Amino acid sequence: MDEVQEMLRYAFQTKNRLTIPVSGTGSAGMEAALANFIEPGDHVLIGVIGYFGERMVDMAGRYGAIVDRIAVPWGQVLDLAEVEQALSKQSYKMLAIVHGETSSGALQPNIPDFAKAAHKHGALLVLDTVATLGGVPVETDTWDVDVAFSGSQKALSASPGLAPITVGARAEEMLTKRKTQVGSWYLSLREVQKYWGKERTYHHTAPIQLNYALHEALRLVVEEGLEARFYRHQENAEQLWKGLEELDMELLVKREHRLATVSSVKVPPSASHDKVKNHLLEDFGIEVGAGLGPLKGQIWRIGLMGHSSQRKYVSLVLAALREILAAG
Repeated sequence: MDEVQEMLRYAFQTKNRLTIPVSGTGSAGMEAALANFIEPGDHVLIGVIGYFGERMVDMAGRYGAIVDRIAVPWGQVLDLAEVEQALSKQSYKMLAIVHGETSSGALQPNIPDFAKAAHKHGALLVLDTVATLGGVPVETDTWDVDVAFSGSQKALSASPGLAPITVGARAEEMLTKRKTQVGSWYLSLREVQKYWGKERTYHHTAPIQLNYALHEALRLVVEEGLEARFYRHQENAEQLWKGLEELDMELLVKREHRLATVSSVKVPPSASHDKVKNHLLEDFGIEVGAGLGPLKGQIWRIGLMGHSSQRKYVSLVLAALREILAAG
């Protein structure tokens, strides 16, 4: 357990004491990151660049927050000036944004500037790193992020079912000053941190096999090194983008905002979204994600995360698409 925490600190690039895997999927991490710091009546600002920003809006509202949202079309990213303007008009307890939006393949830039803006107005910055941790730089301490959460199954390449979370000093202090109990007993970090701390106080029966899997996955992250790992993900993504463009396929997200772990490619007018997706799975053993929300039926989402971010898989998916699209 101690080794898992230390390796998670390495992955998150943080010295935060409260850095643990929550027992639950990435959505449990999201819920823990919101539930522990929201009290009924708190004002919360959430930046929505896709499906998972909308999920945070939903969750925050269920804990009694008064939620304001800033939304952009899926595939685009938040404008810092617009967020700063919103922060100046209301006293928010929290600004929550998605770092890498799985539903669109967009990577939100300028995280340190968003943190600075949030802190200037007395708000915490909560960052969703489910699609980025272990595949794209996440610099929790350098960026001054207060709370970041992730999932074990994406770029870390462990089994699904755990949600790494890290909580900084500002957020920990806010947690101790709560006037009401955390709305979720199971996800209350006050209690869970005692289980992971020196006390080893019983809280729940942890999915120990998943913790062993995460331990091994994190060991491989440390062995490879973050710099080499980020380079590998970026290089393979670049090869995929180049190959897709050579097939005259259009990517949803502008080059400067693309996420290296998830690439969204528009369905050509001559192709059927479902037919191509099914052919990839049935004939080549390749599963790509479907479009969500307003992008349903309009894009395919190709993941290159962790172990699956390999040149041979890039070559395979490009060859498969070439053959399927040529057949009509």
